Amino acid sequence: MRDLDFPGGTAVVTGAASGIGAALADGLARRGADLVLLDRDAEGLAAVVASIRARHLGREIHTYVVDLADADATDRVAAEIRRAHPRIRLLINNAGVALGGRFDQVTLDEFLWVIEINFRAVVRLTHALLPALKAESGSHLVNVSSLFGLIAPAGQVAYAASKFAVRGFTEALRHELVDDGIGVTSVHPGGIRTRIAASARVGSGVPRAEYETGLRQFEKLLTIDPATAAEVILRGAQRRRGRVLIGWSAKLPDLLVRLAPAGYGRVLALAMRPRPGRVPAPRPAPTALPDGSGSADATTPASSAGVTAPAGSGDATAPISGDAVGREPGRQA
Repeated sequence: MRDLDFPGGTAVVTGAASGIGAALADGLARRGADLVLLDRDAEGLAAVVASIRARHLGREIHTYVVDLADADATDRVAAEIRRAHPRIRLLINNAGVALGGRFDQVTLDEFLWVIEINFRAVVRLTHALLPALKAESGSHLVNVSSLFGLIAPAGQVAYAASKFAVRGFTEALRHELVDDGIGVTSVHPGGIRTRIAASARVGSGVPRAEYETGLRQFEKLLTIDPATAAEVILRGAQRRRGRVLIGWSAKLPDLLVRLAPAGYGRVLALAMRPRPGRVPAPRPAPTALPDGSGSADATTPASSAGVTAPAGSGDATAPISGDAVGREPGRQA
């Protein structure tokens, strides 16, 4: 399959108001693509569009404000996009939300909220826009899964379930669409430097102190700039990569799960266990937090695993963005 050709094509990006989504929009405009951008945050979306238009003259940009938790609204917007853009060269399902907490710490409504946005909206948009992708020669589909679509740590049962579902959906589509000449990429970001940890929704049963401990530890793991992540994604799509891992914080855990598919959880728990202080010690001993070469999605110690936020996501991201996460109930990209 030949490389993806961006100039003159139409690219659809969800969760485009900030984070990875905004960086993807800018990178696509720089490559000569016209844009269709979706997000729940109208103000953030308008700011992204203004920035792109100021630096990339001549790009055609259309925006749709939609809450992907609303299935009917998502279907309506998808139908509008297909009518307005019967030929689409690239679809990037980037939007998503995060929820911290063990299964017994989250409500069923909270769990299903994550599934609706992170997985079902991806399915809805892909199903509605697939005819437009088939109508465009050399088109491509990108679905942003997560490091938590490769490993499933404690405290991220809803998020991991949704991102593993995205991974399986994407891999099956890759095999189905090869004869149609449509490339398909599954993206697994590591620790993307956004506000995802601070803005992630926390399960209603997670104690506040547990949440704050996990938040402080997790924020140290976010080291990759969203613009860097976007460039990795776009290069992978251009080269028709079937799977894209972003950062060693994704690549090393991927290797770990290949080597120990049933036992990697014990390795993660040991890696995150605090080290005892040295005796005597001239300064406090460091705790065993993974650095940029470790797992940015690795959970915090068992006591705070319930609030570990996903890295990167598509992982995309900030309170409103490629992964607009964690606002008051019902808010997302």
